[in-house]
Amino acid sequence: MDSHLLPAAIKRLGQNFLIDPNIVRKIVALAELTPTDTVLEIGPGRGILTEALCRATGHVTAIEIDPRLHVYLTERQPRFLNLTLVLDDAMTYPIERLPIGTIVVANLPYYLSTPLLFRLLDLRNRFPRIVLMLQNEVVDRLVSKPGSSDYGVLSVMAQYAAEITKAFRVSAQCFRPRPEIGSAVALLRTKHRRALNEEEEPKFAALVKAAFAHRRKTLVNSLKDQGYEQKLVAATLSSLNLSPTTRAETLSIEQFMELTRRIYGSNFSNLHR
Repeated sequence: MDSHLLPAAIKRLGQNFLIDPNIVRKIVALAELTPTDTVLEIGPGRGILTEALCRATGHVTAIEIDPRLHVYLTERQPRFLNLTLVLDDAMTYPIERLPIGTIVVANLPYYLSTPLLFRLLDLRNRFPRIVLMLQNEVVDRLVSKPGSSDYGVLSVMAQYAAEITKAFRVSAQCFRPRPEIGSAVALLRTKHRRALNEEEEPKFAALVKAAFAHRRKTLVNSLKDQGYEQKLVAATLSSLNLSPTTRAETLSIEQFMELTRRIYGSNFSNLHR
């Protein structure tokens, strides 16, 4: 199709369309698809990745929020009988109804990447693998380890839910229009066994968020400012052989879980990695 007939990108929707077939091949290979798999694609755009996914797997559900792109893709749909096109918002569409074992492949709009990522991870028992194109700096935060300036709430909560690999970077030249920021593709293999139960996970999430609320402060002071009892936090750190001047970015995920366990006094289940 002539480029002037293609739907133009809408800036407020964060649209940057992938145009490089080599990157498409790398993404599809990373997803390890088989002919019997079901795939969820979020933000198919002009469909370059969608077509490759349809050729590689059993069924693809593609959710597009832009009515123009939905019409454009619908006109091309007869080529692929294994494609279900949905005009909807991926933040509200009932993705929890997709078959267990569905693999997610998405070039996420960057302004929505974090809430969408957390929505997918909340439903991780359904999605064994999630392949995401994200801002390079977001992927660096996803994979960062304790002690790094990139290590924060996103690192802890995502790594709690999945084993994450930064697979490869993607040049701005691979998109039209060219984004101002670099991109990268991440592979998330979700963890089936949960270290914490449904009651404990919100407490863990709240503590991690509070711990990083004031990065320059010690963990004791940051948690105190967020309403946690200072003496209890200090005593808990001491019981874990951690210094009273410890900062949040030095704690591992296991230490955050142990901190939560002791502060809330729960008899948490045994820790499974």
